[in-house]
Amino acid sequence: MNTNSFQLRHIGPRKKDHKQMLSSIGVESLDQLIYETIPDDIRLKNELDLAPAMSEYEYLNHINELGAKNKVFKSYIGLGYHEAIVPSVIQRNILENPGWYTAYTPYQAEIAQGRLEALLNYQTMVCDLTGMELANASLLDEGTAAAEAMALLFDVRERAQKKAEVNKFFISEEILPQTLSVLQTRAIPIGIELVIGNHEEFDFSEEFFGAIVQYPGKHGQVYDYTSFVANCNDKNIKVAVAADILSLVKLKAPAEFGADVVVGTTQRFGIPLGYGGPHAGYFATKEAYKRSIPGRIIGVTKDVNGGRALRMALQTREQHIKREKATSNICTAQVLLAVMAGMYAVYHGKDGLQYIADKVHSATNTLASALERLGFKQKNTSYFDTILVEVETEKLRSVAEKNAINFNYVDNNHVSISINETVSLKEINAIIDCFEQAFNVQDITISEFTSLDVIPENVQRSTSFLDNEIFNTYQSETEMMRYIKKLERKDLALNHSMISLGSCTMKLNAASEMLPLSNPQWGNIHPFVPVEQAQGYQEVLTNLENQLNVITGFAGTSLQPNSGAQGEFAGLMVIRAYHEANGDTNRNICLIPASAHGTNPASAVMAGMKVVVTKTDERGNIDVEDLRAKAEKHKDNLAALMVTYPSTHGVYEKAIKEITQIIHDNGGQVYMDGANMNAQVGLTNPATIGADVCHLNLHKTFAIPHGGGGPGVGPICVAPQLVPFLPTNPVISTGGENPITAISAAPWGSALACLISYGYITMLGADGLTNSTKNAILNANYMKERLSGHFSTLYTGELNRAAHEMILDCREFKQNGIEVVDIAKRLMDYGFHAPTVSFPVAGTIMVEPTESESVAELDRFCDALIAIRKEISEATKDDNNNILKNAPHTQEMLTADEWNLPYSRKQAAFPLDYIADNKFWPSVRRVDDAFGDRNLICSCNPIEDYMEAEA
Repeated sequence: MNTNSFQLRHIGPRKKDHKQMLSSIGVESLDQLIYETIPDDIRLKNELDLAPAMSEYEYLNHINELGAKNKVFKSYIGLGYHEAIVPSVIQRNILENPGWYTAYTPYQAEIAQGRLEALLNYQTMVCDLTGMELANASLLDEGTAAAEAMALLFDVRERAQKKAEVNKFFISEEILPQTLSVLQTRAIPIGIELVIGNHEEFDFSEEFFGAIVQYPGKHGQVYDYTSFVANCNDKNIKVAVAADILSLVKLKAPAEFGADVVVGTTQRFGIPLGYGGPHAGYFATKEAYKRSIPGRIIGVTKDVNGGRALRMALQTREQHIKREKATSNICTAQVLLAVMAGMYAVYHGKDGLQYIADKVHSATNTLASALERLGFKQKNTSYFDTILVEVETEKLRSVAEKNAINFNYVDNNHVSISINETVSLKEINAIIDCFEQAFNVQDITISEFTSLDVIPENVQRSTSFLDNEIFNTYQSETEMMRYIKKLERKDLALNHSMISLGSCTMKLNAASEMLPLSNPQWGNIHPFVPVEQAQGYQEVLTNLENQLNVITGFAGTSLQPNSGAQGEFAGLMVIRAYHEANGDTNRNICLIPASAHGTNPASAVMAGMKVVVTKTDERGNIDVEDLRAKAEKHKDNLAALMVTYPSTHGVYEKAIKEITQIIHDNGGQVYMDGANMNAQVGLTNPATIGADVCHLNLHKTFAIPHGGGGPGVGPICVAPQLVPFLPTNPVISTGGENPITAISAAPWGSALACLISYGYITMLGADGLTNSTKNAILNANYMKERLSGHFSTLYTGELNRAAHEMILDCREFKQNGIEVVDIAKRLMDYGFHAPTVSFPVAGTIMVEPTESESVAELDRFCDALIAIRKEISEATKDDNNNILKNAPHTQEMLTADEWNLPYSRKQAAFPLDYIADNKFWPSVRRVDDAFGDRNLICSCNPIEDYMEAEA
């Protein structure tokens, strides 16, 4: 046994288990199973052309050597990114803790109360600092949050405006350049006209539906937007404010001057720069817009006992329900990073944030005063942390870079310098030395920070913030460590048991893949440094792009999209650009099968396309004749087909090459949703099935952890004809020769998280990747056979095989009064997270075990489902007082003096022997979703608010 082999550690079933598993399935060999599962005409004939697999030890040496190639300068570039101090207690207990980073999106609230509380803290922090009534639980970054703000304001236009088809949106020229680029990408396809200009010279006589301003401006000037917003409101123009979150400790809250939406990033609240991400964008707005707010909102409700409980609120707004009527295609937040940012506020508290903001401002004042003493003109009349200095930039740049310092060189005669919380007197003197050396001026040394405050009174903060007890309790490390642990214990993550979510691929996130994320050689690189300072990153990202090209069979990759939904949007925008370059601007019809992911139609609408749904047949496959008829009907305007492969029903559709050929014959391009790529790697690929572009969920197939609902990375891989259109960035050029504008704020999206997938592919190699796919198929088919006779599998291939996942039909249990949600809640008592519930077919569960799970764990899960099936058979339609309807059962219930239920405590909490060895207790009973939506409370409010809601 080669214990140096990462493949041995990643793949769950042992070789000795294969014989018994294959026998259960009814095949002689793993190769026979693959032959019976995947159509012969799409199977790869050759092994993936990848470098030999590295051992974990070799890989960690390799990644450290690459990290040493990064030059970690002190970067004062700003533009929305600032070096931050990650509190060690948060780094060790959250960022490096699989109890936090391997959890799934909190759709099952009863086993996610810890994460939900951490996110409620985050929302409270954002509401307090912005002054707004409602905040969501994070977006992808500042640029995409601004785009979502524009989309929300477009959606909530006044009726009179809609009749007049008002479509103009004003953007202040002070906006961050990457934000402007993302706004351009999102505006064009949905018909929004952008007008960029000076907000102080804005012509209010024209009709606009909205505007966005930067606070402070991109080079640090703090503006008083009071009159601008008032004038906008008079004209029914709604205003979004992109605000630096730390500055809001000292600056007037945007709600005070009438903002409708406030967006930004929480990166500087204890999150590594990471060459651009992952970072949690924030989004806050008025309660009046709660039905249009994008992303997830954590709300307060109660459980069936009346106790306080948390849940994801207003879920029916999400794209998986609304499909093509959704206002956003968001499916990934940045939960892990939002949790860290919220904990940063909890740990520092109000006084700590005040101290940090005061120190940053004092350091900035001190630097400005010193440079003015040396004869340099500082042009900002009011600022928080960024000054704009008139200077010959080329002279300064050469000296600064020799001293390992980066500034933002605005043009030939101006430099902006942004100060952050890591800056002490040492760093201020080093900056001053650069000016002294470059221009041969007098030598001065600063010995103390000035206490002068240059923020005018009319823009100073006067309202309180972070007064809630949660932000004033955990300032010692001991208390903080225990608080984090208390929340962690309430959440079921992969470090406890299998999470078999169909379509979500919750596999091992190996420690060796994760370790480099804590290395400052990777964490402290600003996304806009010159590329020669990030040679380690450039090698990793280029290598990863090449690896993904090999795996998909495509010619080019963009790593910029920072979620799967962003990847969908990017892929469709590249197709759109391709058609436009060919003069086919009329091509706007997107065919989407009825079985598709809910994000697909939402993404198509965002890309300016019209959705035409095609039928599925009785086996759950695409109805080829219906597809052919619709493709031919729309052949003059056909833009694309969006197809998931294997299908969302867990089947390798045999007609896939015929399907893609139909689209090509009628002038369209094929977009393949990569959600199920874990069933393709090494065995087939998107190019072979005839696709032109696909997105890949690196947080699924390629081992980036879900982090409780993010980080995600959703790169797109494209065929040769689409390479010229891959997205760029306005600060650091990326992409093709004729690129679309930015999809995300940073040039390479969430670059830090890409290290994980690079490690995964590099340590597995071609053989390990292929065996991972084979074992994912093996595990799924083994479970299918073990559950046969207890649960029926809704769809299978022609030879009765599942792909890497399967849909179990639970609709027949309605005759016993049992709904699929009851099964999901009862699984918690058995120590498991539910599979995917009622997607893509209502009343079913979709199970995906992944290759990482051992036979012992598969058996435990199957034993649990079989036991639940017996409980279902004992239930009756007219009796709601049964073990499934009462699930989950909490420790409080089991230890109460009274027990009046018609089954024993042991049956409730320990129905199978394995549970006693490792019991997980849900911390609340079943939550009341409807109550939470009727009484929307999304921040840490005083107890009186809940009493009023109850009344």
